Amino acid sequence: MAVRADVAACRARFPIFERLVYINSCSQGALSDSVRAAYDEYLTGWDERGAPWDYWVERTEAARGAFARLVNGEPDDVAVTTSLSAGVSPLASAIDFGKRSKVVISDFEFPTIGQIWHAQELRGAQVVHIPADGSEIRVERFEEAIDEQTAVVSIAAVCYRNGSRLPVEEIARIAHERGALVVLDAYQAIGTYPLDVTELGVDVVAAGVLKYLLGSAGLGFMWTRPGLSEELLPTQTGWFADKNIFEMDISDYSPSPTARRFQSGTPPVPAIYAGIAGIELMEEIGVADTREHVTALNERLIAGVDELSGTLVTPRDPEKRGALVCIASTDAPGLVAALEQDGIVTSERDSNLRVSAHAYNTVEDIDAVLAALKRHRTYLLTP
Repeated sequence: MAVRADVAACRARFPIFERLVYINSCSQGALSDSVRAAYDEYLTGWDERGAPWDYWVERTEAARGAFARLVNGEPDDVAVTTSLSAGVSPLASAIDFGKRSKVVISDFEFPTIGQIWHAQELRGAQVVHIPADGSEIRVERFEEAIDEQTAVVSIAAVCYRNGSRLPVEEIARIAHERGALVVLDAYQAIGTYPLDVTELGVDVVAAGVLKYLLGSAGLGFMWTRPGLSEELLPTQTGWFADKNIFEMDISDYSPSPTARRFQSGTPPVPAIYAGIAGIELMEEIGVADTREHVTALNERLIAGVDELSGTLVTPRDPEKRGALVCIASTDAPGLVAALEQDGIVTSERDSNLRVSAHAYNTVEDIDAVLAALKRHRTYLLTP
């Protein structure tokens, strides 16, 4: 089957496909020519100008604007961080648990979220977990748990272990009816389908660029609802969170009136170059087009797994899943290793094989995965 011209043009920008079937974007996006060029630009500027900090700070502002465009927000409402943790932790430090002590999280969260909120138990928080029903969590469970004692509801848009997509808008509505803030971890979602903060109805969206935004490790973002920054005063802070970083004042704590107050120290300049390049490349490719393309690939993958009598862990309804598909295994690390020997790069979580296609993957990639699974079908958990 011929590769579509637009997919072929996209794929040509990622040299790894000359050697491997790379279908592991939920762990790390493939390296593009534009991201490599961005690192070269950073190194050249450093070599030629020595310490161009004014320009590097401007690059930070460009990154802020790029992420704001991506989620349909305003730059002043975006904090530029080194990771999702580095944004959510200062936010958590600003929550007063005196009147409302409960934090509601789901059992689909990445360790970052659970660990940050459980750390707040030292400050009086009470963390409540919403259990899953297989690969999904019923909205009714959130409705039962969120009450007038709830300060924060912190959820993942897409579960990293099984690809399940939570009904964010419904959960946000319930939380706001009861006066709670809603924090959304969008790391596994950003770049896989359009995210619009005006439609999601949440108070905070935190994410990073190393997966489906095609950047590298070391750069994250956190959008906050307009006006929320001025309501929250973090005690975890740093130089670049100050209202005027060039004032170099050590005599008081004067945080920025914008979302910059959730930043910390020196920005991750090399990762910012790569992050801007990755976001701009995804804007060129098109997030909505990527969603349509990957959904079709995943439908083919799921049908093939069914033919092999494999066990799908991810929800079958495309509206209830993200871009990654998980398949139950008798030995997930062993299966990942076997596929690697076949030149196919995947990953595993929670005893499941994770296959995560992106804009650069093709039908031929999916068929290669299915052929390999057929060869190694003893690793598949059958019903």
